[in-house]
Amino acid sequence: MLNLYSYWRSSASYRVRIALNLKELEHEIVPVSLAPGVAEHRGDAYRAKNPQMLVPYLEDGNVRIGQSMAILEYLEENYPDFPLLPANEPQRSRVREFCQMIACDIHPLNNLRVLHYIKTEFGVDPAGDWYRHWIQEGFSAAEQLAGDGDFVFGDNVSLADALLVPQVYNARRFKVPLDDFPKLVAITEYCKELPAFRDAAPEHQPDATH
Repeated sequence: MLNLYSYWRSSASYRVRIALNLKELEHEIVPVSLAPGVAEHRGDAYRAKNPQMLVPYLEDGNVRIGQSMAILEYLEENYPDFPLLPANEPQRSRVREFCQMIACDIHPLNNLRVLHYIKTEFGVDPAGDWYRHWIQEGFSAAEQLAGDGDFVFGDNVSLADALLVPQVYNARRFKVPLDDFPKLVAITEYCKELPAFRDAAPEHQPDATH
């Protein structure tokens, strides 16, 4: 049994939940609250597991892994049924390129702990122009890389889709206009109807608050 330490609104956790569902791997979601005033991730018990105090965090027997991209690569290498990376190059590297664009260049700049630090240390609310700027800059490139199929790259779901859908969720949460990214929106809407994506959605998590 795989254990995934997750927070319902964490887009990094969301992308791993999608991959676990697509691969049909039996797993248990272990909620870890990042909510202000609760902050379970900063407690001694969770810190002992994961010194970085972030989610997601995967336990697979004696294996312990943090960081969503490392977890996704681990799942791909150790549970190869229903692969989420293409078998051949350059398609394989193109999926990784798209994933890293989101995981490295968009998401970190808009992570809640970064937004909170900017607000508390500099007295600026970054949820508006700052957030919108980095989403729109990153999505402009992603829109050009995406193909014309149901998924980011053709007719087969991949890790690219698992990263795109949570990032679009975040953009909508912060009311970023998406009119300039019709392919990304269409892919997201298609994926959201698939059970693996639907069941991984924030609103369907055991710790979801509405």
